[in-house]
Amino acid sequence: MSSERQEMHVEVHHLEPADYSDLKDAMVAAYPNMDDAYWTRKHIKDLLATFPEGQIGVYVNNQLVGAALSLIVDYRKFGDNHTYEQITGGETFETHTEDGDTLYGIDIFVHPDFRGLRLARRLYDARKEICENLNLRAIMAGGRIPNYAQFADELSPKEYIDKVKHQEIHDPTLSFQLSNDFHVRKILTDYLPGDSESKEYATLLEWLNIYYQPKEQLINAPKQTVRMGLVQWQMRLFPTFESLIEQIEFFVDSISGYGADFALFPELFNAPLMEKFNHLGEHEAIREMAQYTDQLVEVFRDFAVSYNVNIISGSMPKIDADGHLKNISYLCHRNGNLDQYEKLHITPAEVSAWGMKGGNSLKVFDTDAGKVGILICYDVEFPELPRLLREQGMQILFVPFLTDTQNGYMRVRSCAMARAVENECYVAIAGSVGNLPRVNNMDIQYAQSAVFTPSDFAFPNNQIKSEATPNTEMTLIADLDLDLLKELHNHGSVRTISDRRLDLYDLKWKG
Repeated sequence: MSSERQEMHVEVHHLEPADYSDLKDAMVAAYPNMDDAYWTRKHIKDLLATFPEGQIGVYVNNQLVGAALSLIVDYRKFGDNHTYEQITGGETFETHTEDGDTLYGIDIFVHPDFRGLRLARRLYDARKEICENLNLRAIMAGGRIPNYAQFADELSPKEYIDKVKHQEIHDPTLSFQLSNDFHVRKILTDYLPGDSESKEYATLLEWLNIYYQPKEQLINAPKQTVRMGLVQWQMRLFPTFESLIEQIEFFVDSISGYGADFALFPELFNAPLMEKFNHLGEHEAIREMAQYTDQLVEVFRDFAVSYNVNIISGSMPKIDADGHLKNISYLCHRNGNLDQYEKLHITPAEVSAWGMKGGNSLKVFDTDAGKVGILICYDVEFPELPRLLREQGMQILFVPFLTDTQNGYMRVRSCAMARAVENECYVAIAGSVGNLPRVNNMDIQYAQSAVFTPSDFAFPNNQIKSEATPNTEMTLIADLDLDLLKELHNHGSVRTISDRRLDLYDLKWKG
C-alpha cells in the first residue's frame, strides 16, 4: 500500500464541469447514510457559473476524489441563527454576493477510499487561501457531528461538543475541524433535515482571517435602523382613475419626505374603482376592477423609483392566466425590481362574493433595508405562515388588511401581535377606514394601523412601537432597530426561535 501511495500524484485546483461523474461518486460514498446525498449536475453547473473560484477539488492521479464547495455571503443578512436551506437559497445559490464579507462552506468531502492521506486538510488550506486572497472576514460553515447519534441518549449537543474539544470523544468531522483552527461559535438546531447521524444538530464553525482589511462602505451600506410609513387610507369615491393616482402619490410623497425605507398601503385600497361596475353584481364588478391592476402596478413601480422608497402596494385583484381571481400584493423596490405575493387564505366572504382563489407560494424578499415578508389580512391568523417566513430569515412582516368591524380588526391585530412574539420580528399592519357607498360588499371599514414589536426589555412594554388614531385617515411613521432583533435572538429573556423543541416537532412547507 505504501508503494502505491508513493506513486500517487495529488493536485488541488478548481472544479471543471467534466468532473461531475467523479464528484457524484465521491459524495455518494462519503455520505452512505443520507438519502440523495449528492449535488445534481445542474447544481454544480450553477455553482461554477455563480462562483467558480470557490469550487475546488482534490485530484489523485487526475481522478477527482474530494471537493470543497463555497459561496460568498453577506453574513449580516443571516446572523448566527440560520439553516442550510437559508444559506444556499433553497439550493439556488441566489444568496451568493460578490459584495459579501464571508466565505461560507456549503460542503466538503473526501471519498472513503482516499482518507488517511490528509486530503481534506489540503481542501481546508485552499479555502483559507481563497478567503485571504479575496480579503474576506472569515470562513463560516455549519458542521455535521456524525458521531453524536451514538451519544445522544446520555449527552446534550453542548456536552458532546465539549468532550470532543477535550479529545474525550472523537468525531470524524468536528475533531478534524477543530484541529484546523476552526472554533465552534454556537450550536445550530434543525440545520440539515434528514441528518440523523447528527440528530439534525450542527456546529456553527468560524475561522477568522487575521489579514482581513475592512472595506469602508460609503453608500448602500446595510441599514440597521429602518424607517417605515404606513398609510391608513380613507375609502372615498374618485371621479376618475387619475384622481385615485393623485391620492396615492400624495401619500408616497409624504412618506418619502420623511426619508422612509418602506411605504405600506392597505388591502384592496383601490375598491372605489368598483363603483362604476356596481350594477354588474359583486362577482363581475371586482373582475372589471382587476383590469386596472397592471396600470396601478406600473404607477407604484414608477413612484418607488422616483420617490426612492420601497412600496408594498397593499393588495389588488388580478385575474391569472387560468382565469382565477387572485388577491395580490406587490413589492415595488426602489431600484425598479418587482416582487409579488398572492394571498393564500381566502375568507368565506371573499369566496362567496367574489369567487377568489388562494395562491400557493411563500417566500421572504431581500430588500436594501432587510429581509421582509408579506401576508395579506386573513393570512396572519395562521401562525404557520409567519413561522415559515421566519425560518427564511424574515425580520419585518408587512400585513395589509381590510376589516369592516372591530371584531374582524381585533382578530388581525391580536394575531399580528402574537406573530411578533413568536417569531422575534417586527409586524406592521395597515388598513382602510370610512364608508364606501355604491360599492357592494365594501360598505364600511374599521382600522387602526400599527407597528408591533417583540416583547422584551429592549422593546415597548405593550409591544406597540406606534399606532394610528382609529378610523382616521393618516400616515404613521416609525423607526425599527434591526440590531435589537439580533440581541433578542441571542440574549433575550426568552428565545422562542432557538428554544423550540425540534426534537419533538417540526414544520414543513408542502407548496
